[in-house]
Amino acid sequence: MNALISVIRKELLDLFRDRKTFYLSLLMAPLLFPVLILGMGKLASNRIATQVENPLELPVIGAERAPNLINYLAGQNVIIKPAPKNPEGEIAAQNVDVILSIPANYAEKWRNSEPAAIEILHDSSRSDTEIPLKRLKILLQNYSNTTGSLRLLSRGISPMANQAVRLDYKDLATPESRIGQALAFLPYLLILTGFLGGAALVIDATAGERERQSLEPLLATPAARGVIMSGKITAAASFGLLGLLLTLVSFKFSFMLAPSLGIKLSLDWLQVAQLLLVLVPIVLIGTCLLTAIAAGSKSVKEAQSYMSILMMLPILPTIILMVNPMKNALWQFAVPFLAQNQMILKIVRSETISAAEWGVYLACGFGLGALLWWIAARRYHNEKLAVSA
Repeated sequence: MNALISVIRKELLDLFRDRKTFYLSLLMAPLLFPVLILGMGKLASNRIATQVENPLELPVIGAERAPNLINYLAGQNVIIKPAPKNPEGEIAAQNVDVILSIPANYAEKWRNSEPAAIEILHDSSRSDTEIPLKRLKILLQNYSNTTGSLRLLSRGISPMANQAVRLDYKDLATPESRIGQALAFLPYLLILTGFLGGAALVIDATAGERERQSLEPLLATPAARGVIMSGKITAAASFGLLGLLLTLVSFKFSFMLAPSLGIKLSLDWLQVAQLLLVLVPIVLIGTCLLTAIAAGSKSVKEAQSYMSILMMLPILPTIILMVNPMKNALWQFAVPFLAQNQMILKIVRSETISAAEWGVYLACGFGLGALLWWIAARRYHNEKLAVSA
């Protein structure tokens, strides 16, 4: 135990001596992620202010063919503008969001009480046109419904006669579940932070010392190699957990300052504690895996080259769930990264996590961490590790 504590103290002191690396590794996520959240909230708030609350500028082709429709739109916070000479080109150049085109036979169809077709020109691949397009579609649908009802009334027919079935919707989504939907990005950020939180210390403690030729004297001490490896992993995991805790606290306070946008984001202290417990296994898994990889690397540069591959692992569940959404099943809580993703979403959505789900998650998470710990210990018993690069 004395040897273990000595190794932990040594690694943490070595990291603290390099103040720039220490503060960069510890404070990067707690400072960067809140800035991202507040920045995205501000951008979303500005987008709503400009595209929902401001008047909708609408170029119209053939506006003179439908004066009643144009007058209706003008009274609904829509600014009618002349049609551009090249409508398709203006849409492609992103100078205009949507254009309304009224065909030449509109008036004839209208007088005959036939459906008068109108066309909306837009680019569906542009996400910034979703709000203007939705606003225009709602206005046109309301105009169509109102006009159709007046036509039926003029003929002595109830407008309700053409509605055989009326659909009513009962949304069972809770405010907490809506928060979980808005925070779909949170699992990836937290998993990545926990998985690579101790990366700087792990790489320096093994590949770095091997490159500096200081690992060989350490392995020559009477302390068992397993104890030395365990001390390095414990120091890195402790450092990673500290950074993760600061990140969770920064998330809590940044949600309090973020614009509500109709949904007030929040995390209470119980959720912060649950998230920390959920992420402890991923910190252990990431630290042990990086230790095993760094033990086979002869330099810091070589160890860092694996980081680009490892950074893809936390994002895999997000990609899979986007392409193939799945309902919760017990087996998911045994799959690394997917399990953390599901657990974090449940906590953020304030859903109940059963004892079986907790049991499977913690057993598989710490079990995989123990397996990787054993693999890293075996790598430390390799005599090639003591050979300088």
